[in-house]
Amino acid sequence: MTETQGSNPSRRSLIGWGGAGLALGAAAAGGAVAMAKAGDDVDPVAAETGGAVEFHGAHQAGIATPVQDRLHFAAFDVKTEDRDEFVRMLKDWTEAARRMTAGRAVGEGAYGGLAEAPPDDTGEALGLKPSRLTLTIGFGPSLFDKFGLADKRPEALVDLPKFPGDNLDRSRTGGDLCVQACADDPQVAVHAIRNLARIGFGKVAIRWSQLGFGKTSSTTPDAQTPRNLMGFKDGTRNIAGTETDRLKKFVWVGDGDGDAKSSWMTGGSYLVARRIRMNIETWDRTSLQEQEDVFGRDKREGAAVGKAKEHDEPFLKAMKPDAHVRLAHPDSNGGVTILRRGYSFTDGTDGLGRLDAGLFFLAYQRDVRKGFIPLQRRLSAQDALNEYIQHVGSAVFAVPPGVRDSGDWWGRTLFSKEG
Repeated sequence: MTETQGSNPSRRSLIGWGGAGLALGAAAAGGAVAMAKAGDDVDPVAAETGGAVEFHGAHQAGIATPVQDRLHFAAFDVKTEDRDEFVRMLKDWTEAARRMTAGRAVGEGAYGGLAEAPPDDTGEALGLKPSRLTLTIGFGPSLFDKFGLADKRPEALVDLPKFPGDNLDRSRTGGDLCVQACADDPQVAVHAIRNLARIGFGKVAIRWSQLGFGKTSSTTPDAQTPRNLMGFKDGTRNIAGTETDRLKKFVWVGDGDGDAKSSWMTGGSYLVARRIRMNIETWDRTSLQEQEDVFGRDKREGAAVGKAKEHDEPFLKAMKPDAHVRLAHPDSNGGVTILRRGYSFTDGTDGLGRLDAGLFFLAYQRDVRKGFIPLQRRLSAQDALNEYIQHVGSAVFAVPPGVRDSGDWWGRTLFSKEG
């Protein structure tokens, strides 16, 4: 990300990013921004050259956007009790996100300002391209216990029940709000979360975070389906970012969803994040035939049992009753469909010589009660894959609609009377 010159407000005229912040009317356009709306496909040329994804749109980018290669996900706890201070932070975050996703530095940048004051930008992304960075914010159920928001909590934002086999680590579970940073360069994603956390110092604090690599799902129809750490293709039937009808039906919150208290969510979505640890060493000693039976797919091609190609329509009854694909397929779940954006992770070892590795599962849906919950209840009770995995972290968030223009900000529909 490069420094910018010109008509940026002077640091001397600002309290700083932790206070008043930059004016929301500051110019947001970066040089070489890909002309792609949030939720649409990115210009291939821009993607190949590290171009930018448009920040503004009816929906937040980072949901139906073509999945990038890297992830830094952070859940935050709110520390301030001052509603105005929190709203000011959301506005400051929005302006910082607007600039970083366009390939620009935060504020006046990492150098050239007052020598006596910390720079506005931490600087580790200097010279890097935007790398298709997207930043997506969500609000957790616990946020609605604060700031007098209880009557604005959507009925669809339910606390997830405990599923069979869950072994959740409290330090990796929950959060008042989250930010999902996706990019093709890990340093760009880490820089984004780091700078938002810095801006929010004293008002929010990171509760937990997760780095991810190797996307395990694709929202681009013509792209090769990625593989998870078990070596199998994942998300073959995932919703594509170009399937506007399926996105409208299964992902975006509609005008008539819920009641008046959740109207601020129109155009948004609901996110479930699950840290799923894989028992890698056990899996690696399992025969190929059993591995394929567990998934219900051929490991080489990704084709369903008895089929030749990955995208051939599966014949579910040809699979074993506890095969993952059979149990997860929409035809086995009354049509339940979610949009997946998961990533692989490896966080060293567990002290016993075993890899702490697995899948950081991210799923967007129109209603958690009709999406993830019934699907996971079925999988947690019957899936043969459960022998090799364990859910160790969990969170759910209401993801508001997109930032529509330079005068809009994250959470306006929730916090603003005009919203």
